[in-house]
Amino acid sequence: MPSSTHSQTYSLRADNPSAPTLTSYLLQLISIKKSNLCVSADVHTSSALLRLAEDVGDYICVLKTHADIIDDFSEQTIKRLSEVSRRKNFLLFEDRKFGDIGSTVQSQYTRGPLAIATWAHLTNAHIFPGPAIIEALHSAANDTLLSINRSVSTEISIGTPRLSLDGSTNGHENEDVPTLVSEESLSPRPSDAGLRKGSIVTATTTISQTFEPGPPSPGLYRSLSSGEGDVQDKEMALQELGPPPHARGLLLLAEMSCEGHLMTQDYTSTCLRVARKDREFVVGFVAQRSLNTQPEDTFITFTPGINLPPEGVRGDWKTGTDSEIDLVQRPNALDGHEMFVPITDYNGGKATVYKYSTHVVGPGS
Repeated sequence: MPSSTHSQTYSLRADNPSAPTLTSYLLQLISIKKSNLCVSADVHTSSALLRLAEDVGDYICVLKTHADIIDDFSEQTIKRLSEVSRRKNFLLFEDRKFGDIGSTVQSQYTRGPLAIATWAHLTNAHIFPGPAIIEALHSAANDTLLSINRSVSTEISIGTPRLSLDGSTNGHENEDVPTLVSEESLSPRPSDAGLRKGSIVTATTTISQTFEPGPPSPGLYRSLSSGEGDVQDKEMALQELGPPPHARGLLLLAEMSCEGHLMTQDYTSTCLRVARKDREFVVGFVAQRSLNTQPEDTFITFTPGINLPPEGVRGDWKTGTDSEIDLVQRPNALDGHEMFVPITDYNGGKATVYKYSTHVVGPGS
């Protein structure tokens, strides 16, 4: 059955009220940057990862990471990678391929040195453990986003009262010094009675809330989908689009490009069926073709296995095999500092394949 989104431009699909916020953002990002390229960062150090992000960030819409193969991955890596992502306008996709029971995947998603849910806009999962894996990851994502928004700090100061000239205890023998105090230590112990002066304990709790950006301006979607999609000032459009929304999304592994994989047509159909039950969180699939068949389907297709032109071929090179893929995944991205650079959109932006030209990127390019 033909894809229900086959004849629509990216910007028109972004304006679909059924599309999740993160889906709309990504589709609009593709339209503005005129790139549907997802680069896979198959590197092993934080410095190599950050260097790659800097080099290709202007040309891509998604950077796919494998954080568990980074030898020195740390909170500093997360902080610096997130900064590059915001500055160069691309999403972060951690290729974790979850596939376990609910409580385990929740811990894998939110805890440990990777803490994926705190920084990756997208991740992916198998459904062979059953559809409950989607619910578990969705719940963990929501809890993580709430915790990111809210921080609580408590400052406790302790002082021994001293008499003032009028005999009242409105002073302190010592200056207030912030200290860490357990709840138990705030209660007097019987053994202390009569042995120590009374103390004044002052606790100040500050609850602060911060919020990531909400959905991009619908007006931008409408202007682009109504025939103004050939954005004249890309930087201005990206500024209006703003940073990614406060959301997380899941891709289901519905098909693979490797020979001999065991993902049958029935398995792929099951992926689609369970995805439709949580359209807010499941934003798409890793597949070889679009799986959208119903009018309300807004799923995005990530297609792996896209490579640079054959040796000796230079100039224009059309990626993809048809117009039913949304994002092409390029492994490693750089071969001698050459990569695909989008030059024109294919078929007036209606098809989901862009034409690319090999180009030197990096310092001095």
